[in-house]
Amino acid sequence: MFALEGKIALVTGASQGIGEAIAKRLASQGALVVCAARNEEALQKVSAAIQADGGKADYVCLDMGSAESIKAAVATVLERHGALHILVNNAGITKDKLLIQMKEEEWDAVLDTNLKGAFLAIQAVTKPMMKQRNGRIINIASVVGQMGNAGQANYVSAKAGLIGLTKSVARELASRNITVNAVTPGYIATAMTDKLSDEVKAGFTAQIPLGRLGSPEDIAHAVCFLASEEAGYMTGQVLSVNGGMLMP
Repeated sequence: MFALEGKIALVTGASQGIGEAIAKRLASQGALVVCAARNEEALQKVSAAIQADGGKADYVCLDMGSAESIKAAVATVLERHGALHILVNNAGITKDKLLIQMKEEEWDAVLDTNLKGAFLAIQAVTKPMMKQRNGRIINIASVVGQMGNAGQANYVSAKAGLIGLTKSVARELASRNITVNAVTPGYIATAMTDKLSDEVKAGFTAQIPLGRLGSPEDIAHAVCFLASEEAGYMTGQVLSVNGGMLMP
């Protein structure tokens, strides 16, 4: 199940954490995965790890805050590999601060990368996907985009906007056999959460009925399903992977 042989996938924010797990999972199912992020050294390591496990991988440097960088990255994928079947918009940044203290440039930076960048990436892949009459677009949103979170007005707004973007684009592209879905992770154990105190982690865990933080692999499994033929009748959906923390 969930076989992806012959598929070309572009995963943004693939240099670490959730993006790295997604890239490795798609490759394990047979896709050729193009890992994208700003850190070339980290991308090389992820690509090499995929190849060492018998998978197919490439990488391209990408800045989701730059329209030209996004267009160039997609053009590079098409030039090197001749097609693009799967886009995973995972890249994102945070600049957390209470609303009253948040600077306009902190708002703009997060919205530009997390929402506008995803919009531009979708726009860049739409034409080739329409021509091949096949595609999977998967946006990594967040549980906080569904429930809100103090100190993250910019991040929450971007992730809520990404859910709305998902639904609108799903309606536009469905007739061309292109599905567009979102995954909303809950609290996930990554390098970022590793820095938190045990007390803070315990507070997070107490909110989760399954009693644990999620893993990057939990998100990767969901993405792999949505990228597959088995999910071909799902579009415009929000797949919550949060351990029961929020049950919309």
